[in-house]
Amino acid sequence: MLKYKIEKAFRFLPVIFVLSCASEKSNDRAELATAIEKSITTELLNKWYPASMDKEYGGFLSTWTFDFKPTGEQDKMIVSQSRHVWTSAKASEVYQDQPHFKECASHGFKFLKDVMWDKTNGGFHQLVDRQGNVKSGATEEKTAYGNSFGIYALAAYYHATGDTSALELAKDAFMWLEKHSHDPVYKGYFQHMKMDGSVIKRDNTVASTQETGYKDQNSSIHLLEAFTELYQVWPDSLVAERVKEMLTLIRDTIVNDKGSLVLFFQPDWTPVSFRDSSEAVIMKHHNLDHVSFGHDVETAYLMLEASHAVGIKDHTRTIEIGKKMVDHALDNGWDDKVGGFYDEGYYFKDKSDITIIRDTKNWWAQAEGLNTLLIMADQFPNDEHQYYEKFKKMWQYINTNLIDHEHGEWYSGGLDKEPQQKTALKGHIWKAAYHQYRAMANCVQRLRSEKTH
Repeated sequence: MLKYKIEKAFRFLPVIFVLSCASEKSNDRAELATAIEKSITTELLNKWYPASMDKEYGGFLSTWTFDFKPTGEQDKMIVSQSRHVWTSAKASEVYQDQPHFKECASHGFKFLKDVMWDKTNGGFHQLVDRQGNVKSGATEEKTAYGNSFGIYALAAYYHATGDTSALELAKDAFMWLEKHSHDPVYKGYFQHMKMDGSVIKRDNTVASTQETGYKDQNSSIHLLEAFTELYQVWPDSLVAERVKEMLTLIRDTIVNDKGSLVLFFQPDWTPVSFRDSSEAVIMKHHNLDHVSFGHDVETAYLMLEASHAVGIKDHTRTIEIGKKMVDHALDNGWDDKVGGFYDEGYYFKDKSDITIIRDTKNWWAQAEGLNTLLIMADQFPNDEHQYYEKFKKMWQYINTNLIDHEHGEWYSGGLDKEPQQKTALKGHIWKAAYHQYRAMANCVQRLRSEKTH
């Protein structure tokens, strides 16, 4: 009789244990969501908005000291101006009780429309000074990359406000890229253009270390991102076609067999590689040819987002390649001791394993890693890579080495590798709030969602 009672009691232990573990994980997720959102509202968004609004000349002030004071000439680039519009527009939908977010988004949209958009030739200027005067570079005036962020911002702003003039400008920018930048022969987009939209071709006057005239992964992944955002407010058949084209191109051509992105290409998508050169030549050209773990984990997310948005038929393959990219980054570019992804690796031809050639940990790669690791954790909860544990370790790394709990915002690089970042600029034309906000907001939403797969 006693044996029967014991057996009966233990029969339910596995169920109780599973329920207990599920409850603990649910509590863990809830606590993480609360901590991450607190950082969003008290150490990020509140620093930028509305303080960054340039009420004298329009748009947003770009350059900020370590203790978050505006500094320098305050040039304004289409990328960071657009990212501010996107971030404030998205925040206005989440924090509807804080009207300054929509005010900031409207303020930024006006600058994109009235100043950054070229009313003569079309397309967005790459760079203007604080007053809005165009600053032409030596080789280019407009880029596919910059215009992609203009589209990205306009689509988000239209979604948040319903302002049809923003959607019309987004359509104009999309069609401008279609006319000038899209390659109808080899597909994808040319990155570098002159003021009139004519493509800048690479010739023997271009230095070997320059990227001028190459196609590249970075503009490609952000064009995919922008078109995905645009499609969700303007489900046009051509936009859908370009989303699918860019997704297929990235997934099946730009991602190599190892699971990392090739960075630069000839116009016909022949990879730019220095692997057969000496180590000195390779390091001289490492900006054109290396493994960028941050871009790899970011691209895995952007591919999945695009595939979901337009209903790609071979979504399973996209998940498979995305996982392969994340696994490669974890196996080769992850710091197992304290967490975080290193900046650069390289496969030298005389070495069997990858070599880390830059062990710093820039801020945006860690933000993108946070987001993608949680996605993988929910897609593959029992995988050997233990994505959820890596996600928690990444958040701990960010919380310890990247977030400035005294002055707010994130350092440009992890303090474990670059302690000098503690007094470096907190904002500049390449650093705004977009990577951090998108990653953390996505994580908060996913952590609180009952449907995680």
